Amino acid sequence: MSKRNGWHEKLSVGTSGKGLVGHAGAVLLRRCADRVGLTAALGAVFTAGKGPGWWDRGVVLVDLAVAVTLGAVCLSDIDLLAHQAGVFGDPPSDSTARRMLDGIDETGLARIGKVRARVRRQVWHLLALRPGGFPWLCVTGKLLTGWVVIDLDATLITAHSVKAGAAATFKRGYGFHPLAAWCANTRESLAMLLRPGNAGSNTVADHIRVLTDAIGQIPPGARAKILIRIDGAGAAHDLLTHIEALNTPRRTVRYTVGWTITDADETAIAALPADVWTAALRQDGTVQPETGVAELTGLNTRQGWPASQRLIVRRTRPAARHRAHLTALERSTGWRYAVVATNISRIHGLPGSHHPQWIDVLHRSHATVEDRVRTNKAMGLRNLPSKSWTVNRGWVLTCNLAADLDAWTRLLGLHDQPDLRDAEPGTLRYRLWHLPAKLTHHARRRWLTISATWPWRDAFALCWHRLNTLPTPT
Repeated sequence: MSKRNGWHEKLSVGTSGKGLVGHAGAVLLRRCADRVGLTAALGAVFTAGKGPGWWDRGVVLVDLAVAVTLGAVCLSDIDLLAHQAGVFGDPPSDSTARRMLDGIDETGLARIGKVRARVRRQVWHLLALRPGGFPWLCVTGKLLTGWVVIDLDATLITAHSVKAGAAATFKRGYGFHPLAAWCANTRESLAMLLRPGNAGSNTVADHIRVLTDAIGQIPPGARAKILIRIDGAGAAHDLLTHIEALNTPRRTVRYTVGWTITDADETAIAALPADVWTAALRQDGTVQPETGVAELTGLNTRQGWPASQRLIVRRTRPAARHRAHLTALERSTGWRYAVVATNISRIHGLPGSHHPQWIDVLHRSHATVEDRVRTNKAMGLRNLPSKSWTVNRGWVLTCNLAADLDAWTRLLGLHDQPDLRDAEPGTLRYRLWHLPAKLTHHARRRWLTISATWPWRDAFALCWHRLNTLPTPT
């Protein structure tokens, strides 16, 4: 007889357990928010109320962000913190959370943005003190020391009912079309603009607003070198002119954007000699066969674009899904072409940074922004929970805070745990956030004890210790 057969015999289930805490990983997220000063700073943004039933709005917002990180998909899911009253005290209700989000107007959003920037400055200071220092981006083995990389991208959020601002999308769906910016170095969510579903993909005003908000989130001491990466939606005259205007004697701003190929571009591509094509590179710096990269700058007439702009063309063999959309040139040559526009001539101190192959790899690594979109949707952004535009805008802000808390906890407490620091949200929930524990009282202290057989128990305890020893914000 198999040892697994009959496992249920003499097993009973009861519901009267005491001192049991589920989702014990919430203590790591909440402790991170408290230690870096986020909870107190957010509380100072809101006007304090009166009466014994008044909730500190900073605590409510952080608690909701913690619940979102744990997997909450609606306001009522904040109730999952109710069984942790022995740890945090009684949680706010979903109606309190809704009133808090509904009370955040444009002025409140601006004040919260300043608070987030101030807290982020403290976090980045702590990251610089870690072993290995701040996480600079690495492309083909070349470390972009001193460069902060901002990735912009838009995404679609489906609405399954009538909600304010929901509209038909360009993909024939129905919902919202937010535009966001992430820091590729730290995976933080820097800024996000909630937009109706019919908002344009390449609306310049929206891109400038999100980019301005994102740069405002970067600590002043880290703004000397900024690299901005956008897909084809960024190839607009006014946007690139705006980015060029951000350059000052004390600040260098570089960009790479996707480029919509015109007839003039195809004429220039067709005129390229065969010997100018060089093999493309993979992210690790090895040669990628059956691909090619070449410089297209100066071979076609471009008016109204920044004078420093370069065009880099890449060719690949088309996949089956691309064949129905190939142009006449692509069908005749057997190649599929893509063009990138950039103002990078060379990066000081980085040998080979002027080569088209390296710029091509640098822009293609922008694809990691899709990971940020996916993970943010796994932390509350897959669905907006209210019919109210204001509440949904507040929910988007909460999801941004949840993404930051998740990133900060990994960077400050789990940076040397390879199976946790880069884990997907679902994996981290299974291994750490949803860890069960037992709460006991002994020697005038509360003890949260996790199982001695849990594979990631040491990582949990180490993260808690590191967060508790963070210096107090000044």
